[in-house]
Amino acid sequence: MNIWQKLQKPFTILAPMEGVTDVVFRRVIARAGRPDLFYTEFTNVTSFASEKGRHDALTRLSVCESDPPIIAQIWGKNPEHFAIVAAELEDLGFQGLDINMGCPDRHVNKAGGGAAMIRTPDLAIACINEAKKMTKLPVSVKTRLGFTYIDEYQKWLPLILEQNIANLTIHLRTRKEMSKVPAHFELIPEIVKMRDYIAPETKLTINGDIQDLRQVKKLAQIYPAVDGFMIGRGVFLNPFCFTERIQEIRGGDVSILELLKLFKYHLDCFDERSMELSKKGLRYPFEPLKRMFKIYVNSFDGASELRVKLMDCKNTVELRKIIDQFVLQNGIE
Repeated sequence: MNIWQKLQKPFTILAPMEGVTDVVFRRVIARAGRPDLFYTEFTNVTSFASEKGRHDALTRLSVCESDPPIIAQIWGKNPEHFAIVAAELEDLGFQGLDINMGCPDRHVNKAGGGAAMIRTPDLAIACINEAKKMTKLPVSVKTRLGFTYIDEYQKWLPLILEQNIANLTIHLRTRKEMSKVPAHFELIPEIVKMRDYIAPETKLTINGDIQDLRQVKKLAQIYPAVDGFMIGRGVFLNPFCFTERIQEIRGGDVSILELLKLFKYHLDCFDERSMELSKKGLRYPFEPLKRMFKIYVNSFDGASELRVKLMDCKNTVELRKIIDQFVLQNGIE
């Protein structure tokens, strides 16, 4: 049995997000309450296949002790490069590989990857087949309803399902829609029928506007044929989203202090990763860490002012000092 066959319905997945779901952030979510399955952030197969880009690609494909089961998500447009990556992923510690055919990023699409694959179906099939030839790992695909029009899914999804993939994750929007409109949940019943008719053994995962485990359980009752649910931006609203815990200020049981302790754990993981990479002559940049602040510092009294102070910090030592001062000054217990 492969990893997809072992997962119990309804399983949960942390969506792959560029610059977010690296080994550090996955450790944080594992501490808060892990999903059933992790994905890496995107890795370009052409970078992996080149001498110049391979080191960066391998850094992206790092796996830590708390990760498994974990799926490597890859993108590109060169079938031969997909084959090269697929041949090595099992030895790197992965339980599967997922081909991204849904990323809406303009640069990725201009390079022919992500959602642009919807416009090159023959190439998409070639990439899937070359990857499958070179690995025993299950191959899955993450995509969208279409590139420009919603009804593109009527031809696109059956084509992908015919490739005998292990799992199909569908972000219920088009590339053009980005995340500007509500996800098209109304299409789930028809998509389920497609899957059941064409590839009943393929697992079906839904992505888009899914916030937390409570919503997953409700959706699973409405759409019992769906196997899994992927949470992306919901993790920014609640890092405990894969549990039924929510912030105290929103009627839950997660205190401000617990959120700030998780924040400091994130800083600890950041420092460990920085030291690990520095030994290899690489940098783990500090500035991108700032986009994570709002995950832990939001909605409570003084949160906005605290974030302003945090944004002025130059390192994790300064961040910890500001956090500790806030806890002390506000008598947070």
